[in-house]
Amino acid sequence: MQFIHMADTHLGYRQYGLSKRENDFFEVFDNIIEETIMERPDFVVHSGDLFEYSRPPTRALLTVQKGILRLKNEKIPIYATAGNHDIVMRKNALPPQILYKDFGLKLISPKNPSYIEGDIFIGGAPYASKYNSKDLVDRLENIEKASQDYKKSVLVVHQGIDLYMPYGYEIKIGDIPKSFNYCAFGHIHERIMDDFGEGKLAYPGSTEVWRSDELEGYKKNGKGFYLVDLSGDQPEIEKINIKLPREFIKENINYTELQEEINRINKHIETLNKKPILNLTVHGGNFSRSEVYEKLNKAFSANCLSIRPKYLPDTLENTQNLNDMPRDALDIKKMIRRSLKDFKDEKVSELATDLYKEMSEGDYTRATDLAKNFYEGLYDN
Repeated sequence: MQFIHMADTHLGYRQYGLSKRENDFFEVFDNIIEETIMERPDFVVHSGDLFEYSRPPTRALLTVQKGILRLKNEKIPIYATAGNHDIVMRKNALPPQILYKDFGLKLISPKNPSYIEGDIFIGGAPYASKYNSKDLVDRLENIEKASQDYKKSVLVVHQGIDLYMPYGYEIKIGDIPKSFNYCAFGHIHERIMDDFGEGKLAYPGSTEVWRSDELEGYKKNGKGFYLVDLSGDQPEIEKINIKLPREFIKENINYTELQEEINRINKHIETLNKKPILNLTVHGGNFSRSEVYEKLNKAFSANCLSIRPKYLPDTLENTQNLNDMPRDALDIKKMIRRSLKDFKDEKVSELATDLYKEMSEGDYTRATDLAKNFYEGLYDN
């Protein structure tokens, strides 16, 4: 018995406000559906954040509909739960996945927390904030009890665990039931695969580069999904990589070698099929940021989809003595939390750090949704 485990497809995400980046996410999803059909699994599990927004754009909805219909035609069932991006933070609100009930998608929800596929128990819960973690733990305990009569069981959850997310986690590793053969998690965008209890706990990671800080993990572990085989005593997990449509280039350039580095990077860009996303850090020397920006823009604007420069001139490094400062001294999220420590409700601090994250990436639509959901939830309560 084999199944595919994917998560965090974030369809509808227009990274840096670019429609071509939105299209890249659609292309990757289409390729995953194609690969899934080639693998011929018994079923598919999606562990949340199918969409970027709880009210997805039309093309995102149609892309998923097309993919689910292809799976249905191939007689491949799909089970999914809602992630934090899928959920409208309002009482009795339904995630967009519910639209595909008649197309074959089986939504794992508080109303339908479990299903049986062949002789495999599949159960789980949608995303819950850390303020609702007790309710989530109670749900997981009930799901574990319901799974006891089945030889094989899969848990499907979209949560951050303290073991992997020291900051911003919603649930502790000790609160996760250990009797499941496979714990199919979503939410963390890095690939994780660990022994856990009687089986395995895994995050397949995001299917595209959602944030620039995912680049190192992508270069090391790739992006894609897992093919899981439950036929043995322990699950066997195969990492399936999907080639991304567009390259992300991340370079540190010494100012004294700026022109040579520009020439080198442009030679590489000429070999690519699509315009890349270019992340550059220029360091060393005393230079004018505006002059360097103009030079970079002139050199790369025609060949790159987006240029994301950072500057570290010697004057800044020497003035602030960065090497002597505590490691977390310039951690913006910690600074935000410290500045808001007088608020009794930690949700205010969480909102502020979430807004910083989205706005620093230029995603003002997502930031607006976060603010609306926060205040709607506040007034509902």
